[in-house]
Amino acid sequence: MTTGPSTRAVHAGLPPAEQGAPFIAGPVFAAPFHLQGALDSAPYGYGRGGNPTWSAVEAALGALEDAESVLFSSGMAAVCALLEPALGAGDVLVAARDGYPGVRGVATDRLAPRGVEVRFVPTDTAAIVAACPGATLVWIETPSNPALDVCDITAVAEAAHAAGARLAVDNTLATPLGQRPLDLGADAVMYSATKALSGHSDLVLGAVGVRDPDWAEALRAHRWQGGAIAGPFEAWLLHRSLATLALRLERQSANALALARFLRERREVRDVRHPGLEDHPQHAVAARQMRLAGPLVGFTLDGAERAQRFLAALELVAEATSFGGVHSTAERRARWGTDAVADGFIRFSAGCEDADDLLADVERALQHG
Repeated sequence: MTTGPSTRAVHAGLPPAEQGAPFIAGPVFAAPFHLQGALDSAPYGYGRGGNPTWSAVEAALGALEDAESVLFSSGMAAVCALLEPALGAGDVLVAARDGYPGVRGVATDRLAPRGVEVRFVPTDTAAIVAACPGATLVWIETPSNPALDVCDITAVAEAAHAAGARLAVDNTLATPLGQRPLDLGADAVMYSATKALSGHSDLVLGAVGVRDPDWAEALRAHRWQGGAIAGPFEAWLLHRSLATLALRLERQSANALALARFLRERREVRDVRHPGLEDHPQHAVAARQMRLAGPLVGFTLDGAERAQRFLAALELVAEATSFGGVHSTAERRARWGTDAVADGFIRFSAGCEDADDLLADVERALQHG
């Protein structure tokens, strides 16, 4: 039966109905499992190699992606599992210079010293395509974080494959319910499940989705060898949280677009960024490949001091990093020193509050902050 995104999120990874059983089994806490005889005589033998709670949430994430999903202890663990085994001396990585700084750090500090050539490019379709010849792996994040630029995944996938490279997409912001990179030609998709997938700002997890069974097995081997495993309770919480992903993402995306449109009319605000705005440079691409644009809005105030006064004046919005939670958060992104943004640039993650309340809080903070 063909189902919609909310239905898939609610039912993803659930076991068959069984009389007297819960919808989702509770977390399984175990280091060793009973294992008599050969290793393949039972599905689980030791906790670093597998856990039924991981299996359930991986089945759920896989159902949302139509792929094999591999769960990791964090988004960065998922990044490293994709990048490090795939690249060695003489290989070429093409990566976004305006995306998540952790990827740039791994490329610069860990891959380049091993002899990997790193080509940093902006999140711009033409620039990425031009950098593909000779590449081994292409890494993009669209929409980019924090600038919220968009590139054409299909065009980049075609260029990467023509060069003999594989394409990996960080889809943390849009989630599989907002955008499906594997359907658009990507070979791998990565998530910081810390963000919208879990959605309550209380977990640190990551995941990778691929449709190549051999690559999935290699990712599991990397997890086994490196030990970047998720705790069963955190995995269970993620699975439980997926049921509301569609509801949360729809409200967050609607709130973010409403906020972007509101901010665009304010004289004290400039450079408002959101892929859903009709005057966004890549709006046509975003509209074609994205169902929902996610919770982020970027905008710039007049300097660091003005931005900090605005943040301090907010009442419903917490000053915090990360994004994708049910609570609205915002921060002056330049404080980290990792992104090429103005000192007064605000990264705002719209939560699930009533839009009128959120806009009123922002308006009051702009007036009095």
